[in-house]
Amino acid sequence: MNQLIKRAKSSCLRYFILLFVGFFLISCQSDEMEIRQNFPFEVKMMPIPSQITNNQTVEMRLSIVTEGEYSETKYHIRYFQFEGKGTLQYGQEEPYLPNDLYPLKSKDFRLYYTSKSAESHQFSIWISDNFGNERQIDLEFEHQE
Repeated sequence: MNQLIKRAKSSCLRYFILLFVGFFLISCQSDEMEIRQNFPFEVKMMPIPSQITNNQTVEMRLSIVTEGEYSETKYHIRYFQFEGKGTLQYGQEEPYLPNDLYPLKSKDFRLYYTSKSAESHQFSIWISDNFGNERQIDLEFEHQE
């Protein structure tokens, strides 16, 4: 009877070991570790005034908020002016040219829009990453006398 119990225990142990090895082999089919690189993002902007006068500059504080971090992610910015004349720039750098792509140095940054006309202004800011994710911010300033 003891012999029969020992054989049953031995058989069960072999089945559990084979089952464990099978699960291990199935889960390790690839030699490469999968690292997530593509994290969608949102762009948050502090409130800004809705009116602007000729030659006035409005500061826009923006933050890129991601679900995760990957050190190789690069962010870019471009803008399109639909109505009015003005300039958009990052800090003290030269003003951006419409529809050109510029790298962003930080996920928290400030843009400055300066009105160059006595009319309403409409433009869109596009922020994208090197994985194809893109967000659009539509802005409109009414002309103030």
